[in-house]
Amino acid sequence: MKAIVQKVLFYYSVALLIFVVTSPIVAQKKNQKKNAPKTDVASTTTPEPVAEPTPQIDTEPKPVKKNNRDNDQQTKNQASSKNDDVKANPNSPVYAYEFTQPNFIISRIFIEHDANGKGKITFERKSAGDPITDPIQVSTVAWIRIKALWDELDFLNSTVNYQSEKQYPHLGTIRLKMKHSEKERTAEFNWSNDKKAFELATEYRRIADQAMFIFDINLARDNSPLDTPKLMEGFDSMLKHNSLSDPKQLLPLLQDMSNDERIPLIARNHAKRLIPQIEKMK
Repeated sequence: MKAIVQKVLFYYSVALLIFVVTSPIVAQKKNQKKNAPKTDVASTTTPEPVAEPTPQIDTEPKPVKKNNRDNDQQTKNQASSKNDDVKANPNSPVYAYEFTQPNFIISRIFIEHDANGKGKITFERKSAGDPITDPIQVSTVAWIRIKALWDELDFLNSTVNYQSEKQYPHLGTIRLKMKHSEKERTAEFNWSNDKKAFELATEYRRIADQAMFIFDINLARDNSPLDTPKLMEGFDSMLKHNSLSDPKQLLPLLQDMSNDERIPLIARNHAKRLIPQIEKMK
């Protein structure tokens, strides 16, 4: 029993000795771990610098887009300008008609054209102020009638006074003029008993009425469409009274009007009704 107690005491002494020796070492290691500073991996990691891309400077000029429509219009204007500069053939006859009456709404009408019926018309209205000038083209049918009247009058060589004995100045003054080479003549009258001279003046008045209708209807379509029905009524009246130079010249205009949604339906339908009537005319 005594021997057992001695062994227990021996082992207890050895264990106590080991504990005394190792405990300071373990405590030192624990303190080192506890006091060691925490390291932030993200904050200590130094990123490698990335080179920024060098901006590329475009040294080549970019092509400028061209406006083809402007170029086309410029070409047309240049061509038109060249055509305007072309002088009329001095050997070609020039025909002219003039009407004046200061008290009329249409106070002056002047028509001038060449032997092909190409020319211009100028008319003055009290309400318009400035004279209005538009190009005209006498149709072949109308020119045949007009040319025959000039020839029958033998206008340049004639010395006939077309003025009747009675004066009607309130009706306005008519002047017929023709120039060919070095010859030139003007005849003036306010009323004439000469049938051919009167018919010639009437033909030119038809040209004027037709040209003024074209001007008025196009102006109304663009600026005051509500005026087109009234203008179509006036056109219908001129058509019935044979007051137009060549109604068939107006067929393209009437066709266009019949499909023009800018103007009232009554005006479009009126144009449609007149088209077949004009097409049947001789």
